[in-house]
Amino acid sequence: MENNYNSMLSNIPSSSGRHRSSFSSTFSYGPQSLVNSFLASTKSNSPLHSTPNASTSIFSAALDPNGSIFQASPRTKAEVIAGRKAGRCPLSESHNVSILAENDEVAAEGDSEEWTMLDRMRLWRHDALMQHLYETAAFWGDKILSWTNNPNDAFWLAQTHFMMQQYSRAERLLTRPFPLHPPLDSPFLSHQNDEIDNCGRGLALANGASKASRKGKGKEITNQNHLHTQSQLIADPMFMNSQFLDFQSENLKYLMGDLDPDADTSRLVDMSIACRYLAAQCQVQQGKWMDALEMLGESNPFKNSGRSGPTVPNRDGGIKIEASMCHLRGLLMLKLNRNDRAKECFLEALSLDVKCYDAFEQLISGELMRPDEVQEWGFIQGLLYTEQTPEDAEFIRLIYIIRLRKFKHMEEISLACARLVDEYGLGENIDVLFGFADMLYSQYRWADCYAVTSRILEQVSVHAPTMPLHIACMHHLPYLHSKLFMIAHELVEREPEIAISWYAVAVWYLTSRKYGEARKYFSPAWIAFGHAFAIEGEHDHAITAYSTSSRLFQGSHLPLLYVGMEHLCLSQWDHAGDALSAAFQMCDSDPLLINELGVMAYHRQDYARACVLFTEALEYAQIDQSSKFVWATTYVNLGSACRKLGRLAEAKRHYLKVLEIDPRHSVALAFLGMVHHLMDHPDQAIIRYHEALSIDPLNMHTLELLNMALETVTDSPPFGGSVPGGEEMWRKVMKDQPEAAGAKKEATKDKKIHTQLTIESGVRDIAMMDA
Repeated sequence: MENNYNSMLSNIPSSSGRHRSSFSSTFSYGPQSLVNSFLASTKSNSPLHSTPNASTSIFSAALDPNGSIFQASPRTKAEVIAGRKAGRCPLSESHNVSILAENDEVAAEGDSEEWTMLDRMRLWRHDALMQHLYETAAFWGDKILSWTNNPNDAFWLAQTHFMMQQYSRAERLLTRPFPLHPPLDSPFLSHQNDEIDNCGRGLALANGASKASRKGKGKEITNQNHLHTQSQLIADPMFMNSQFLDFQSENLKYLMGDLDPDADTSRLVDMSIACRYLAAQCQVQQGKWMDALEMLGESNPFKNSGRSGPTVPNRDGGIKIEASMCHLRGLLMLKLNRNDRAKECFLEALSLDVKCYDAFEQLISGELMRPDEVQEWGFIQGLLYTEQTPEDAEFIRLIYIIRLRKFKHMEEISLACARLVDEYGLGENIDVLFGFADMLYSQYRWADCYAVTSRILEQVSVHAPTMPLHIACMHHLPYLHSKLFMIAHELVEREPEIAISWYAVAVWYLTSRKYGEARKYFSPAWIAFGHAFAIEGEHDHAITAYSTSSRLFQGSHLPLLYVGMEHLCLSQWDHAGDALSAAFQMCDSDPLLINELGVMAYHRQDYARACVLFTEALEYAQIDQSSKFVWATTYVNLGSACRKLGRLAEAKRHYLKVLEIDPRHSVALAFLGMVHHLMDHPDQAIIRYHEALSIDPLNMHTLELLNMALETVTDSPPFGGSVPGGEEMWRKVMKDQPEAAGAKKEATKDKKIHTQLTIESGVRDIAMMDA
């Protein structure tokens, strides 16, 4: 019987289609052998096996990609049996109490059974893991494995080594030849006839004909009942366990074909999909990325098996291990700079199981999807929530929606936040609060955003998604600059190993206008690194940094936007137009991008289109809900475009709007003086020019305009007269010099707007610094 079990495990089909008789028969770590074995095990659904038996179900469970890994301490057999009878999740603590109360007979039967030494030691091992006593867990787990050679025990020992960061040791255990029978000198071989091990190493009975006499009320439980009970134990991580000793030989031959009875070793990675996934994790931690990719496969090996996909239900209600493998494959693709493939892997992982939040986080924080209807919003809305988690579908959809970028669908996102607070009581949950903070920051309401991020940091000292917003708000609000210095100092002192600490230091130097020091700490946070160059006028270096960021974050339009802004500063109109058009194709609802397109149209003397774009930018900005100060320059741009079209009254209204927002806006005052001058109100023009010069006394263009206005008033006769130098001279000066100054200021967006987004991409920069 044991030889049949050994030969079956060691002869799992290889990728070449040949039976594997020993570890040395193959050098491939690819996952195709697992796929072949899984397909072979599911042949029980064929007409030849209309009634699936225990052997088939357990074998499939070991290789089923639609299952999960439940990690829990082993419990008494009575609790497991009672939990299975009630049809409830075996991890429900409240249910355990009621079940034991309602099934007194079963509980009494279970309590009367004596635990073996292996039962007790396995309990010690799992309890030590839960208490983070990893040395203790490894010590007892090693003794258990020496006695049993059980694949389950090997898996848990490898898990313990992984938690202890002994990755090489765990990988070796999972990939070395593993004996498929217990040692002959094991002291527990004598107990085979009167106990079944709680983790699945069991009793060798003759073809299911024997019965074991149990304690308690003298009931007899058949070998088949033992198989059913043990196959449901939550401590078994999807293993082909030793209950295969009891399989009928004809079932084994049907599943695997003619097997070699002399084989006695195999690899754990060939026996369980859970072991293969853990081995790949170990290789990733060691930096062996190509080996890990070979272990997982270049693509999902179960994709075309016909028994995998988003519509295939999860077998046990957990996270599909197939989705976890796709997520890990995506991380490897990022390490290998294959961003397109990484995106596909993360999309596949989230499609297979909407509960795989890690894949969602990679897609959103890494900005791998464009923020449009087809990619980001459309994909998240189109996930099969109801099919995969019918009871929790709406909650998962809402909690994902609030993490999406806030360029469009603001009403839907606001409604999702409100429902999470009102219907689910998550008003103080940090992820929901972060959704609020992100929405406020996208509206440039920095003071309100800072208030929300402060509430989050009262609950947790460091929250990775929140920290860039919190630091950015302190950068934008002058009265918080001293707090920025303090928090940067505290983070470096308390958490020197995380990137956000040094990011805060870099932002502090940027706020203090020490741009060289800021670049030192920003690198390789490419967007902020580029901003530090751009503020000092080193446009070529800034373009290089932004271009690098564009290559790394292919779903974000911001790097291309910043590239276009730098080309505008260099008067490279064609390059600026190309970059801005490419950014607009990725995101057509960013008001800052639309403003820059308006500046581009202004320079190309398409003033009508410039007016349309500036107006559209202000509409997208929802000026009543966002910080009006941020969009003062856009109002200046709109007024200048109207003035070029001769719509002087409209231009005057826009300039006055700017002065309502910022009474000391020198550019708006100077341009308002020009409008008064063109409307034949030189006295009002002189007043505005003086006000502008009181704020910016060294502006030579404003001084020249003031002199012209003074000459107009001085040389004009009491009842009318001509402009000094004639009308032609007036038009020439007004067109060439002042307008050139205005256009230059509009192209650079008054420098403040250019610097106000220096921290806009903090999450991406943190991701780069971590990498």
